[in-house]
Amino acid sequence: MMLPNEFYTAKQVKEGEILAAGQAGISLYHLMQRAGTAVFEILRQYYPVPKHVLVCCGGGNNGGDGYVLATLLLQAGIKLTVWSTHQPNQLVGDAYQAYLDYVSAGGTIQAAQDTIEADVDVIIDALLGTGLKGAVKQATAALISLINLHDAQVIAVDTPSGLCADTGAVLGVCVAANHTVSFIGIKQGLVTASARDYIGKLHFHGLGVEAEFKHLQQAKVFSISESILTRAVIARKHTANKGHHGKALLVGGDMGMGGAIILSSMACARSGAGLTAVLTHQANYAALLSHCAEVMCKDWIGSEDVESRITWASAIALGPGLGVNTPAKSLFEAICASNKPKVFDADGLNLLAKVPNYDTNRIITPHPGEAARLLQCSVTEIERDRFAAVRELQQRFGGVTILKGAGTLVCDGKQVYVCLAGNSGMASGGMGDVLIGVIVSLLAQGYALLDAAVIGVQLHSQAADEAVKVSGKVGLLASDLMPFIRQEINRLSDKKQLNKSIYTKEQSLC
Repeated sequence: MMLPNEFYTAKQVKEGEILAAGQAGISLYHLMQRAGTAVFEILRQYYPVPKHVLVCCGGGNNGGDGYVLATLLLQAGIKLTVWSTHQPNQLVGDAYQAYLDYVSAGGTIQAAQDTIEADVDVIIDALLGTGLKGAVKQATAALISLINLHDAQVIAVDTPSGLCADTGAVLGVCVAANHTVSFIGIKQGLVTASARDYIGKLHFHGLGVEAEFKHLQQAKVFSISESILTRAVIARKHTANKGHHGKALLVGGDMGMGGAIILSSMACARSGAGLTAVLTHQANYAALLSHCAEVMCKDWIGSEDVESRITWASAIALGPGLGVNTPAKSLFEAICASNKPKVFDADGLNLLAKVPNYDTNRIITPHPGEAARLLQCSVTEIERDRFAAVRELQQRFGGVTILKGAGTLVCDGKQVYVCLAGNSGMASGGMGDVLIGVIVSLLAQGYALLDAAVIGVQLHSQAADEAVKVSGKVGLLASDLMPFIRQEINRLSDKKQLNKSIYTKEQSLC
């Protein structure tokens, strides 16, 4: 089943599945049986002839799913071992019934051992599920470490044990799964923060009640789907000229930091801005023009040049290689005073952290370190709950906030979008400079703030995914993205043209 575009908290799913099952006329035990069957189907799809399966069951409903799966494995004649962290008399409700059915089918359980047999080639993690709040307890943590040290492939039931289903934070230690099968509604913690290191390939099964659940629970976190991008993108008219596609102004590039503003301006031009201008240190002129002769350069020293360019611009980007010296502070003040749509990154954010202000016409793009400075907390606190952090940043600074990282988040104060694209090759210098260039280009072309942020983030990551198909992740440079950014924006624009749909405010995400 395709992944849905909506994500929920663990509480929403727990409460919603009871109501959804009631509406559908299905018992909760029947749902548990369907969950165990869904995992069994994934196991047979990816590992059709396993030698020996180890099922690790906890004491709650996640463990009950594991017992249902174990019964199916037993009936299929697959060599099976079941470890349980709880005695049978500690099980209650549907989990106990699933255990009884497993035993009735001829199954046996044992306590977790100190070693996992060498011939085990698939391990099922049905230990903790979505209810975990605090750190994993010592005995279970030892079992998780044992699982992670073994060579077997791991399938996690609903959520890898040790991963917070709401935030994606690791609660001490976490099962590193090759596959995770999520039920009813995908938990928001599976798509950001540390989750990508632990969930493996994410699968979804609605257990036959997804329609009822979706009707009952309102999502506030969404993926950036192809349909969202196509709806929001602006199709170019055949009669367009450069004046129809905006004037983008990028401000940055102090002495020795020219590469940042070069990358930003190149990305801006390649994303379709009609005109691209840069205010930068004179030392960057030659390098900038040799990389992109279409960009206009002016010295950022001189109030008349600065004011004239701000007046000229349709949208402004501040920060790449800016520095935090006296000229940078003056530029920061002048751009903060402007009512033009703007996007701040890098040193623009460092200056904003020192002189906080609220602006409804601005996008900020912090990585976790910059977010920590803006909120005056630690990076650990940011990563502990990225959803809370992105919402607090938006409330404090206004406009739209992009919290970068694995599973980048975009928040406008009403809802949160998650970028599921991107890869570890993007962990190299200059990627953020390219992103701000794409976003300011979209702003200059007339996109609303949220549209520019969502499209910019997704196109940037999709371009990186296309780039790694050519030569791999290691050694990917920010400049490698340029042709793929152009490719992706044209693909969407062409798709919009085929739909013969003209962009209107009503079609935007705002």
